[in-house]
Amino acid sequence: MVAVDGPSGSGKSTVSRRLATLIDGIYLDTGAMYRAITWAVLQSGADLADPEAILKVAQEVDLSIGTDPKAPHFEANGTDVDAAIRGPEVTGAVSAVAAVPQVRAMLVQIQQDIIAGAPRIVVEGRDIASVVAPDADLKVYLTASAAARAARRSAEDATDVKATEADLARRDKLDSSRKTDPLKQASDATELDTTGMGIDDVVTRLLEMLNSKVSS
Repeated sequence: MVAVDGPSGSGKSTVSRRLATLIDGIYLDTGAMYRAITWAVLQSGADLADPEAILKVAQEVDLSIGTDPKAPHFEANGTDVDAAIRGPEVTGAVSAVAAVPQVRAMLVQIQQDIIAGAPRIVVEGRDIASVVAPDADLKVYLTASAAARAARRSAEDATDVKATEADLARRDKLDSSRKTDPLKQASDATELDTTGMGIDDVVTRLLEMLNSKVSS
């Protein structure tokens, strides 16, 4: 089991999917789970400042989670949300939803159930090594410079780099300062700065780290 944590734009999703494919495993994007719940909250019209209202929606969502690294797919209440959860509306609201402790507890349990049933899995998020899977075989904290992260995300979303950098800084502050399961590097996780590294280089490094852990 591989735990990959780090802030937005550090390359978690791309390299995690590649690694999962290489080890013939499944892939779990925990951030997408929070985004799918956020989509449902927005659809319901619930007040983002009301944790109880957010929790009520989260408890009632029928969430379908795809774990194929080549084609991860999410549905919420029978609706394909793959595109919607990457939009600006969900991106702007997901930190508020993810900060509700009961929502986190609910999704962590689902994540742990999926992990328990998988012989090989790569899980990415913000609290995997510290909360979700502290016994992971390999724990990695991916990071990159603010400029590199903004450039990557802007290339994906076709948005202004400066605006993207400001939004990433906003999310970093919210995610790292929340009281429950904040974004942080686990004490026994290996930090890997991906600034200036290509995707293949990062994946190769992770595979080397995993092989070293498993064989030792």
